[in-house]
Amino acid sequence: MLNVKLARVGLPGAERPVAVLDDGRLVDLSSVTADIDPEFVAAVAAGNGPALGDLPVVDAGGRYGPPLNRPGKIVCIGMNYHEHAAETGQPTPTEPVLFMKAPDTIVGPDDTVLVPRDSTKTDWEVELGVVIGRTARYLDSVEEGLAHVAGYVLSHDVSEREFQLERGGQWDKGKNCETFNPLGPWLVTADEVPDPQALGLRLWVNGERKQNGSTADMVFGVGEIVRYLSRFMTLYPGDLINTGTPSGVALGQPEPKPYLRAGDVVELEIDGLGRQRQTFGAA
Repeated sequence: MLNVKLARVGLPGAERPVAVLDDGRLVDLSSVTADIDPEFVAAVAAGNGPALGDLPVVDAGGRYGPPLNRPGKIVCIGMNYHEHAAETGQPTPTEPVLFMKAPDTIVGPDDTVLVPRDSTKTDWEVELGVVIGRTARYLDSVEEGLAHVAGYVLSHDVSEREFQLERGGQWDKGKNCETFNPLGPWLVTADEVPDPQALGLRLWVNGERKQNGSTADMVFGVGEIVRYLSRFMTLYPGDLINTGTPSGVALGQPEPKPYLRAGDVVELEIDGLGRQRQTFGAA
């Protein structure tokens, strides 16, 4: 597999694919792929990525878009950190809790996130995103699960808790509002992340740190999540898995809970996967 950070830069809907070098320079991938899409992810995962030394360097300024264009599906794992389950008063799951997000919730890492109309409980959730590189069906082991991962990405699983928990008994309404999945800035190939269970995750709201966790606290690790999901659905190259959030969300805070409002600024990061910054606006 090619060791590289993949990204997409440019205005919304007009991003071009690039690779991010260790010194921060961007290499234009437009001559070898039209986009960072499932087909290109599969090629990179198979070791068929381009020779970066032969490609032109481009201006590093401007907007980063989401580093993966329209995954086939987004599968999310709920209550997947021991401390997060405890803070919300829920038992530790004995099997992964699953829900789905629509691919059209994805926006760039620094794009505006919209607080939905009538929302009173919009919440933050820093998460490790896992991008699939090979078709996965009925995998038998954690090792097989990890072998099907193309790379990792910083993902923000924004949630509206009233919509999620109080408006009909299922989670999807609180997870699929527009702009509710900022992604990026980079898709980091799996070879550059030696241990996905040893990554720090942090999030700040208006400069105050709210989340400070580690993927070591996951109830189900990345390899087990991929293995488990493959027993219930086929995972394809370019599919995204959001693996859960550590403790520190607004839902777990004492009353009055500090839910997000228009004008709030949220910043988040994961070791080696970059940083996001969103100003929240009104839908």
